[in-house]
Amino acid sequence: QVQLVESGGGLVQTGDSLRLSCAASGRTFSNYAMAWFRQAPGKEREFVVYISRSGTYTNYADSVKGRFTISRDNAKNTVYLQMNLLKPEDAAVYYCAATDGPAVRYMATDYRYWGQGTQVTVSS
Repeated sequence: QVQLVESGGGLVQTGDSLRLSCAASGRTFSNYAMAWFRQAPGKEREFVVYISRSGTYTNYADSVKGRFTISRDNAKNTVYLQMNLLKPEDAAVYYCAATDGPAVRYMATDYRYWGQGTQVTVSS
């Protein structure tokens, strides 16, 4: 079992920045690739960004490319999402997720472990 706890969400204005954190516990964190997903009201959960086990490979959704940056610290069992130039359309509940599967995973169903989510609200 892997337990994931997100933090760092909040209410910001358009153009502001936020840094989300996801702290993992349980099994060896470096055995899992991680991702951030988000879900806005009335919409399906969507892929935001993926990071490999070592952190050397990342893959971003086009909608956040150039504005968001994912990183991980395996010594601290934590993955981060730095979000810059936030837009109202970025508002959602953000979830971190872990997978022990190979290769990049874009589908929520490919991730076995999930956090409870953290709310990001962006006012215009």
